[in-house]
Amino acid sequence: MARALVQRMMVCASNIQAFFRVLLCAVVLLCPMQGHAAISAGPAAVTVPSLSPATRQQRTTPAADTAQALRIVLGLTVLAVLPALLVSVTSFLRIIIVLSMLRHGLGMQETPPNTALIGLALFLTLFTMSPTLEQINRQAFQPFMAGTISMEQAYEKGSAPLRDFMVRQTREQDLALMVELSKAKTPQSMDDISNVQLIPAYMLSELRTAFQIGFVVFLPFLLIDLVVSSILMALGMMMMPPSTVSLPLKVLMFVLMDGWGLLLKALVGSFH
Repeated sequence: MARALVQRMMVCASNIQAFFRVLLCAVVLLCPMQGHAAISAGPAAVTVPSLSPATRQQRTTPAADTAQALRIVLGLTVLAVLPALLVSVTSFLRIIIVLSMLRHGLGMQETPPNTALIGLALFLTLFTMSPTLEQINRQAFQPFMAGTISMEQAYEKGSAPLRDFMVRQTREQDLALMVELSKAKTPQSMDDISNVQLIPAYMLSELRTAFQIGFVVFLPFLLIDLVVSSILMALGMMMMPPSTVSLPLKVLMFVLMDGWGLLLKALVGSFH
């Protein structure tokens, strides 16, 4: 019985091998026939749309193409210089410096995180710059999009409110310093001052104001550090870091005094 079973298995194996051989031969024979049929049929016809001048003239006009191209170029340019403009000609610089000094005064290097401070500074910048932005939108952007004024006129009308904002926040000595460094003639009025002189003078004034506000914010936290250090020295706990005790006290004092609200109100009010 064992021999009969082995013989049957061998017969089945030989039948399976024969079946696969026949199948392989059929595939080899059919592939050249299909390739020959595909080559004989030739490539399929491709429909090419008409590109005659009349068709192009019906689809678009040169004026529309030029306006669309100018809008794209203007949008890309604004996106490229937007970070520099945000720091240079808005209230963002003063706000972010004061918030950073507050974080260092509390003694927390990464709390609040940079993303939170930048987001808060952006919203405060929007609040302080909203009157100026409304004037730019009303006097320059909307007329330019409507096509009633040219790009040069839109630039002149849009830069006027922004210049007024920077002039109000710029100190005369900083402006005189930039005029002296640029080796330009002494201006007779504010209209004679170029943006190249006004923008760095405005940034210098913002840095000075931010450091002054930051010192006032930093002073209470410094006093807490001094008091805690003196108490630890008096108790003989010289090996204990003062920041371990002063940090909770500074956070508690800042929260109880509603420090965030007072600081944000003072920052926004410093621009009016």
